[in-house]
Amino acid sequence: MVKKTTAILLLFLCGGMSAFAQLDKTLNPLITGVPSLSIAPDARGGAMGDLGAATTPDVNSQYWNPAKYAFIDDQAGVSLSYTPWLRKLVSDINLAYVAGYYKIGDKQSVSGSLRYFSLGQVELRDVNGTLQGDTKPSEFSLDVAYTRKLSESFSAGVTLRYVHSDLGGGMISDMWPASAFSADISAFYTRPISLSGALDGKFALGMNISNIGSKVSYDKGTTKQFLPTNFRVGTSYEHPIDQLNTISINMDISKLLIPADSATTVEGHQAYSDISMLSGIFKSFGDKDFLKRIQLSVGAEYIYNKQFAVRAGYFYESELNGNRKYFTFGAGFKMNVFKLDAAYVVATSQTNPLDQTLRFTLGFDLDGIKKIME
Repeated sequence: MVKKTTAILLLFLCGGMSAFAQLDKTLNPLITGVPSLSIAPDARGGAMGDLGAATTPDVNSQYWNPAKYAFIDDQAGVSLSYTPWLRKLVSDINLAYVAGYYKIGDKQSVSGSLRYFSLGQVELRDVNGTLQGDTKPSEFSLDVAYTRKLSESFSAGVTLRYVHSDLGGGMISDMWPASAFSADISAFYTRPISLSGALDGKFALGMNISNIGSKVSYDKGTTKQFLPTNFRVGTSYEHPIDQLNTISINMDISKLLIPADSATTVEGHQAYSDISMLSGIFKSFGDKDFLKRIQLSVGAEYIYNKQFAVRAGYFYESELNGNRKYFTFGAGFKMNVFKLDAAYVVATSQTNPLDQTLRFTLGFDLDGIKKIME
């Protein structure tokens, strides 16, 4: 094959990164539609083990926890992120992400993001290996959020999202584009903590339930797949060492709120397909492997003079749920009106397709640009 075969497409359709774990019959990862929604898009969160529910607010809070925007210092901002994906396997799969926000007064904000995931060019061949043509599968989502500060320490937000997935590209019979609508509910709490003989630190808690919405179908409703409805909660402590140096310790835990498909017959799989979104959320808490479904991220960030940052983190997922385990590293540099971040993944397993994944994010402070123009 010149580039890649339908195998890559089928692996993605069966659940993205977790699909590789199915090569081992002892594993049972949760399978969702539109798995690209679960890929962390920005380099700052990616450098700290893929976390961001309670970290200090930044322009990319739209993905992690939009409620944080109510506490962000700058009035407006926009960012561009780029992630080459599965680079150890193929060379043309990538995620592009744009996010932005605008504060309305001191207590409200509106924000949005656009995500485009391309699986590159895929060769389609029949069972005899005859080339049937090329297709370019892709997925994208568009969302907007509203956030309000409810007290001096607490804020909440709601996000509405449109999702579109076209994995057949018009070249695969019996596979049609799928669309869905979903919503996120988020909350953020932060307060200063005074330590004896030290500057005030900041403690924070964050929560985001994302992709609560309709199911997707690639066969005009015959079978349906859950969106990756995800519950994420995190905590963070930011400690100022002195006037120039700050360090933060952060942790997120997350879990997909969808039930496992344990059916072994066609009828059983159909019954699973017919489970509603709301019923699926409740059934997910009855999973006998509930604790093994939880993903853990821990990370640290050191900042010098609010301009230079160094980050590191670790992501853990159990063998049952996909067996992704990797360290992350990154750095960031901030000028008056723009900020550049980069992150790198070092997998602890040689078979991990995320190994050597590199992310880049370029952010702009629109308020700073406006002042320069004036």
